[in-house]
Amino acid sequence: MQVKPELIILQDPSEVGHAKNSVRLLELVIAETEIVVGETAEDFAGLRQRLALSNKPVYLVYPSDRSVSANETQVEQDVILLFLDGTWRKAYKLLQLNPWLLEYPALHLDLDNASNYTIRKASRTDSLSTLEAAAMMLKAIDSEQNISPLTNALNAMVEQRLASMPAEVRARYR
Repeated sequence: MQVKPELIILQDPSEVGHAKNSVRLLELVIAETEIVVGETAEDFAGLRQRLALSNKPVYLVYPSDRSVSANETQVEQDVILLFLDGTWRKAYKLLQLNPWLLEYPALHLDLDNASNYTIRKASRTDSLSTLEAAAMMLKAIDSEQNISPLTNALNAMVEQRLASMPAEVRARYR
């Protein structure tokens, strides 16, 4: 799948080997996706240098008091989108350990319905997998963008995981 925006995932190290990692799927569908694993500013030093030298606008995709809705603002297609990958707690920790991320304008998504990523429990109702957030952001930037390869891949993974669970366990995820 080809997309105009550059997708860069700042991934908490604990997510790398996680069996339910949606970023792995994202990378399979959009090969140009870049994943940078780390926690501290030192871990992301090379990325920071590249971003500083880039002539493309950079946006942090993270809901906050200062973020603006991607659905209600005009964002060019030739941009760099930064996503934080981890649980809400880990994503927040990444943000706290990397205040340089706050130098970039932040975007959030207006959610019409809950996540389809039902195999992973979330403490917040507005939780999305990183793959879902990327798909929705791509669609918000370009309404013509076909995101079905992403959503189909996620749905297939969820169904495969659910099918492999014992019935009593599977019932907790439906």
